[in-house]
Amino acid sequence: MSAHFAPQTLPSSTALERPSDNCWNPVPSPSMARVVSNSDDELIRLKLRRIQQGAAIRYMDMFAGCGGISLGFLTAGFTPVASIEIDPWAALSHGANFGSRSAGGDRPAHHVPRDAVAETAESVFSDLELDGATDDQIDVLVGGPPCQAFARVGRAKLREQARRREEVTADQAFLIDGRVSLWQRYVEFIRATKPVALLMENVPDILNHGGNNVAELVSKCLAEEGYDVAYTLLNAAWYGVPQMRERMILVGFHRSTGIKPRFPTPTHHIDLPPGYIGSKNAARRVLKDEGSEHHRWIEDPVRSSLPATSASEALADLPPLYAQDMLRTGQIRRGAKDPSEPVDYTAIHPTTAYSRLMREWLGFATDATTGHVFRYLPRDYKIFAEIESGWEYPQVHAHVERRIAAWLANRKRRGLSTNARNPEVRHFIASWRIPYDPNKFPNKWWKLHADRPVRTLMAHLSKDSYSHIHFDSEQARTITIREAARLQSFPDGFVFKGSMNPAFKQIGNAVPPLFAYAIARGMRECLGAPKTLDMRVKLLGLPRSQITTTEGTP
Repeated sequence: MSAHFAPQTLPSSTALERPSDNCWNPVPSPSMARVVSNSDDELIRLKLRRIQQGAAIRYMDMFAGCGGISLGFLTAGFTPVASIEIDPWAALSHGANFGSRSAGGDRPAHHVPRDAVAETAESVFSDLELDGATDDQIDVLVGGPPCQAFARVGRAKLREQARRREEVTADQAFLIDGRVSLWQRYVEFIRATKPVALLMENVPDILNHGGNNVAELVSKCLAEEGYDVAYTLLNAAWYGVPQMRERMILVGFHRSTGIKPRFPTPTHHIDLPPGYIGSKNAARRVLKDEGSEHHRWIEDPVRSSLPATSASEALADLPPLYAQDMLRTGQIRRGAKDPSEPVDYTAIHPTTAYSRLMREWLGFATDATTGHVFRYLPRDYKIFAEIESGWEYPQVHAHVERRIAAWLANRKRRGLSTNARNPEVRHFIASWRIPYDPNKFPNKWWKLHADRPVRTLMAHLSKDSYSHIHFDSEQARTITIREAARLQSFPDGFVFKGSMNPAFKQIGNAVPPLFAYAIARGMRECLGAPKTLDMRVKLLGLPRSQITTTEGTP
């Protein structure tokens, strides 16, 4: 989900309470409404009949990023038709992985960035040289409107920028960020393309954005468009992704199909840490205070489910990279890294079920991988070697300061200078001291636990990777591009275009494909499409009996 935005005016509370205003849908006369409704219903039923008879289930991905949702749906047996993504590198990655697999074959138009604000469904289909009516090109519309303005971390950045501009509205800066209204573009594309089904993904904070439940607002707008819609909060770790990533998932089916929205039942158990439980509790408070017609509660996974995928299981078979040794021998140095360089595995056959999934993913199987490169951080490798799993920045900072103090105390005992102007003292302190205020950046550093899923990967990986330091102290480094991709459940055969920073950004912005696959399999079942084999049974060892769906509870 990359940033597509144009400046917007601050919406009034009245506007946010009136879904018809936000959907800017002129009220037609009763006779016109019947004509439109009847025509739409007939088209939807024809599409559904095609699907149930075994025809391709065609989908379009809006705000596609490099293709996390796209990959999940492709693997579940859906056929990509078109995508919209404004970031040039992400658009190139999407084209590289899905262009040749798209309806109508690979075309240059699959590889170019597109602005959701400027594009229309008609312009996209025209560029792809697709014949036929706009409303008969796709069966499913999926997408995740950019979440930065909804997320707390995004709000902080917007506030900071606003204060620098000395805006009086700094504390509400996130409310006027243009990305907030991009869900409206999503609704416009729904109206133009008339899909049978739809999916929207976003961060949990969309349930409490400036005091408004935007997910409920979107649901009401989609209901006005003729869709039966439900949304919930799901965690990617519940579906085998080795990452705790809480997301709002909204699913809808056109009302004329008679299909009720359903969600995949969790298949993997994990005891979530307090921070992730807090997101759910915050959502509960909002829903309790405001009420909700479209929200559904999904039960947490039962303890008899498979255990959540751990970081060590996820990274199995990738060759170790010992940063301190590489630094001493000159194997790593400052400058652009080449993510396209091929890398061999440490084992001929996968050693964990998750590694098997990564190496043998349907359509992306590979005998080697790429992107196994990490950041040049010469000061920090020795620090990574000494800190413990689970440590955050304040603990790391305190450890480093204790180490500096012990070194200075030892010099003093030996009668040596401890003056900061002394060259030896100055050099030692500079080679160890980390400059950030531990009170302002508590989450800036974090060392992975080998035996559990990792924290949420974010686009900030493109700035630095301290949030995900490898659990192996001997390797003493941050994670590589390929390791980040695995932790996000991108298979080893998936290609990321661009250098290290664009690749990390694409991965951090993406929806985990394995998570998307679980949702897509559930939607395929709801649509009544012919049954197909579930990849997770063979590759992950997931019992068929655990692959079910649920409507949830109001």
